[in-house]
Amino acid sequence: MSYGNIENLYRQVIMDHYKTPRNKGLKNDDENYINVHIKNPTCGDDITIQVKIKDNIIEDVKHDGTGCSISMSAASVMTETIKGKKTDEALKIMTNYVNMVKGDDFDEELEMGDAMVYQGVSQFPARFKCATIAWKALNKAIEKSKE
Repeated sequence: MSYGNIENLYRQVIMDHYKTPRNKGLKNDDENYINVHIKNPTCGDDITIQVKIKDNIIEDVKHDGTGCSISMSAASVMTETIKGKKTDEALKIMTNYVNMVKGDDFDEELEMGDAMVYQGVSQFPARFKCATIAWKALNKAIEKSKE
């Protein structure tokens, strides 16, 4: 498969998650969920995630917000990628994802599901925050869960 075909496939996955986001919608007043809200004032991305963690396992993840196709689709992909994982495994995936999006070395063997489609973001440094805002919120939620 040529590079152009892979780029096109990646774009299709991103647009699918943007148009039909998975795990979208927050649980109202459910004390079993940790809420984290992050806003990027420079581009307008605004996201809230809710994470339900029990025995160090991410049982559920929800998201809601507004923003560009990269930030909103990345939130959808993040929820699918980490749901059911242990928190330390989710953090490892998150670190790997951030390194990949930044253009740094990353573990290509680590199973990251559809998150791999954001590899091309490294060519557009201005989009880094868009692609990582949901993951940053996840990191804060996991930190909160350990308090």
